[in-house]
Amino acid sequence: MKRRPLRLVTQTMLLQVVVVAIVAAAGFTLATLLLREELEQQYEQRALAIARSVAQRPGLAEEVRTGTPSVAGDVQRYAEQVRTANNALFVVIADRDGIRFSHTDGRLIGEHVSTDPSGPLAGREVVNVERGTLGLSARGKVPLRDQSGVVVGEVSVGIDADEIDNRLHELLPVAEVFTALALGVGVGGAALLAVRLKRRTLGLEPTDLADLVREQVAVLEGVRDGVLAVDAEGRVSVCTKQATRLLTEPVTPGAPATDEVLDLLEDRSPLTGGLRLLGDRVVAVTRRPVRRNGQDLGVVLTLRDHTNLDDMARELEATRALTDALRAQAHEHTNRLHALSGLLHLGDIGRAQAYLRELTATASVTAPPGRIGDPYLDGLLAAKTAVASEAGVTLRLGEDTWVPGRLTRPLDVFTVLGNLVDNAIRAATAGTRRPGWVEVSLLADERDLHIYVADSGDGIALADPFAPGTSTKEEPGRGLGLALARRIARSHGGDVRVGPVVPGQGAVFVAEIPGVLNPAAALSWEGTG
Repeated sequence: MKRRPLRLVTQTMLLQVVVVAIVAAAGFTLATLLLREELEQQYEQRALAIARSVAQRPGLAEEVRTGTPSVAGDVQRYAEQVRTANNALFVVIADRDGIRFSHTDGRLIGEHVSTDPSGPLAGREVVNVERGTLGLSARGKVPLRDQSGVVVGEVSVGIDADEIDNRLHELLPVAEVFTALALGVGVGGAALLAVRLKRRTLGLEPTDLADLVREQVAVLEGVRDGVLAVDAEGRVSVCTKQATRLLTEPVTPGAPATDEVLDLLEDRSPLTGGLRLLGDRVVAVTRRPVRRNGQDLGVVLTLRDHTNLDDMARELEATRALTDALRAQAHEHTNRLHALSGLLHLGDIGRAQAYLRELTATASVTAPPGRIGDPYLDGLLAAKTAVASEAGVTLRLGEDTWVPGRLTRPLDVFTVLGNLVDNAIRAATAGTRRPGWVEVSLLADERDLHIYVADSGDGIALADPFAPGTSTKEEPGRGLGLALARRIARSHGGDVRVGPVVPGQGAVFVAEIPGVLNPAAALSWEGTG
């Protein structure tokens, strides 16, 4: 049966316990060695101090220089008194030849010392731990000098090493208690850290966390919408590839949010499906603040590309405009055919012929006075005329209108002209001047089309009417018409701008759309007519 690997929390705790135990053991060992070294130095200095005291006894140097070693001699009695009084292991006094005059074991008196006496006999003090006839001891050796300062022998005092061990054993329990406490604190800290780590990771293992992150990235990257998360400090925490593709400014996770992202955040209030213009794309923005226990953790933005939908909507709007124009014309022609049918039914041929001549010379009542010649423009203006009429506004063509060619990009022209006319109709409807009117002038310059739209409204109340999302109407999706019109005009190398203010008029907008006319189409159409 395959053994199940230990969990991360268990591994972490065991590793920390082992590390703490090793550190505690190393610390205890180091403390023991340092304490033993310190005790040895203390006992060496103690032995050295006793040896100095013995060497300074008056007359001792003369007795060693002139006397002979003896168990019953004065030197031996004095040395034993000192040894007993200081609880030393031995007090050895030797002459210049290294012959003992005193020793704890009287049988060794008169024999050569067991350790090297060259240091003291050369006039140097020596401290060390050595093994002699009485075993291991901490020793202090000093030269024995006569009154003239000549070295006549040495004094060696030793303190049993067992005393060092006994003192060390007295002090070690304190170190042991401290080490045990440190080990206990370390193990307790490791256990607390393990519990905290388990809570932080929700009980998941590193492999589980890695799989979770990979799955999260796969899900976020697999979603068609772009996802952008900004924390409470204004730093970007998540930015998917789709979001990067929709934004015009580069965004780096972990870096502060760009001005473009800050504009999308606005006041960090919830938002669903708010349309924004990002570069040449129309983007639906969903904004969701993230809060936990009343604390602001940041905002999550979802960006959905609506450019294709917007293109389809504009195409649908153009088709609807043409359909409305055709429906109005069909209704009008049906009424006229009914009148003509009645005249023929009554046999009044003369009046019927006069009525037909009148119809041939009269323009459609659903179109503004005068016709342009391009079916797309005629249809759009006819539909907008009907819309304006329903709002109580008169739509008219300017006297300088002249478009001999045909449109090559009707959808783009519809978007620019339609948005300008719709805004003008709304402005004229809301204006204080009555009756309200809108005037449209179209002028061709070879392949370029110039559009002039004026209204009888109260003028422009917005600081920048072309800013995306800027509108006098508090309705979702408002504020993109002029921005879209300008974007499309600029994509052709043209522009949409506010025209000069004329007394007695409201707002004036001027648009230039290069390369959307085909003059040759008009010539060929007229030649085949």
